[in-house]
Amino acid sequence: MKNSKELIFGIHAVSALLKRAPEQVKVLYLLKGRSDPKIDTLVDLARQGGVTIERVTRSGLDRLAPDQTHQGVVAHYVGGHSYNEDDLHRIVEKAGKDAWLLILDGVEDPHNLGACLRTAEAAGVTAVIAQKNRSAPLSATARKVACGAAETLPLVLVTNLSRTIESLQQEGFWVTGLAGEAEKSVYEIDFSGRQIIILGAEGTGMRRLTREHCDFLAHIPMAGAVSSLNVSVATGVCLFEAVRQRQLGGK
Repeated sequence: MKNSKELIFGIHAVSALLKRAPEQVKVLYLLKGRSDPKIDTLVDLARQGGVTIERVTRSGLDRLAPDQTHQGVVAHYVGGHSYNEDDLHRIVEKAGKDAWLLILDGVEDPHNLGACLRTAEAAGVTAVIAQKNRSAPLSATARKVACGAAETLPLVLVTNLSRTIESLQQEGFWVTGLAGEAEKSVYEIDFSGRQIIILGAEGTGMRRLTREHCDFLAHIPMAGAVSSLNVSVATGVCLFEAVRQRQLGGK
């Protein structure tokens, strides 16, 4: 695991970081002259965590977070842990027999990555896995969209996704990949126990090698004229069907 210096912006993302890991925040930059309940809350959280606060002009914030909707809030922080293959076994072992994982195969848009992390954290997923050279970076944009999930949910970046899936299968995981042409729907898959759910990039879906490592393929039934969903929306449908089943003890 390693740390890195980064910027994070936006009221919700910065608030989540100040609540969960204020020691990571080095400087909180706030828009000069702005005072409202949301900003006052950030100031209180920063003071409680011993975080330095600096008031800067809008142009100064724009320079810190160019072309971004920063909402008058930017934080300079030492990034949380990034995880790799060496960490994955420990994460899974700690979670026990009911560990479950989300794999994103080729999701390269940071907004989609952030949205998927937010959904996965809300669903209680153990960790999210992506391939290093086929994933959006965990950038400030992804963290802002994740609304704090990036600071609590491990994102494990692996070198070889197929090899990682094989290793997890040997540890008792069943693997379901989302594919539009699959015969079974996600509502026909048993998501109890150790599970991996895989979603591919929009348009292309999972890569061939990833698909070949799946134990099951499933689709989301579509009643309208639209043939597919945004990957983050599809992630929500699949994960919360799994949540429903796991709370009930099976299908």
